Amino acid sequence: MPELPEVETTKRGIERLLINKTVEHTIVRHYKFRQPIARNIGYILKNQTLKTVSRRAKYLLFNFTKGTLIIHLGMSGSLRVVSLNTPKEKHDHVEILFNDNHCLRFRDPRRFGLVIWTKKNPFEHKLLKNCGPEPLTQQFSGLYLHRVAKNRTCPIKQFIMLNNIVVGVGNIYANEALFSAGISPNRPANSIGLDEFMLLSKSIKTVLRKAIKAGGTTLQDFKNERGDAGYFKQKLAVYGRASLPCYNCRQAITQVRIGQRSSFYCKNCQK
Repeated sequence: MPELPEVETTKRGIERLLINKTVEHTIVRHYKFRQPIARNIGYILKNQTLKTVSRRAKYLLFNFTKGTLIIHLGMSGSLRVVSLNTPKEKHDHVEILFNDNHCLRFRDPRRFGLVIWTKKNPFEHKLLKNCGPEPLTQQFSGLYLHRVAKNRTCPIKQFIMLNNIVVGVGNIYANEALFSAGISPNRPANSIGLDEFMLLSKSIKTVLRKAIKAGGTTLQDFKNERGDAGYFKQKLAVYGRASLPCYNCRQAITQVRIGQRSSFYCKNCQK
């Protein structure tokens, strides 16, 4: 699933290419996603100008003249900016054609994504209004984590993946940040001390920034707005490295299930 770095990478690429461009035509080949796409979306978007592109959690917000298009990439989706004559592929389900001959294509093989239109404040939408702080802002800190973890006994890895605690720390980056901070993913959240939370918050920020700089992580489906793979996979320290030697101590990386998700850590380096 595309996580925060992949969505942020996509956002930045689209922003460079499509800001202040006007929609000429919209093509929807499949309306049935996690929620159905509005049948009149083509009529709604026609002649509207794209003012800004922003991100909240793993949602992309396309702010047009008269409202906002909210897009979530789901499990396997990607957004690509291509020229109009670029051959279409099997899972290109939505196309937004702009007046500069660029086309924004939403590709989603599993159709678990979302394309939703709203005229209201998108941050008050039911999908977004209860989201926790963005991890790359000052609002997210070790002090904040220590405070909200006070009565939480769930494993720390599960805790930092809760959308109402902090957004965008998906499975890959939770594993990597906990390794960087030297904290075992199994420890109860309320057992983590303030100093450890300070280190963990910094590790989360560092890991996410490095992943964004590398264009995200491509494990299976993710491609950026140009159709390129992300390269952070080459820098993963523990994720997907079960039984391989830890880069720090050379002991084998352990794989366990925590909250229905595969988790990877070094028993020697993470306490």
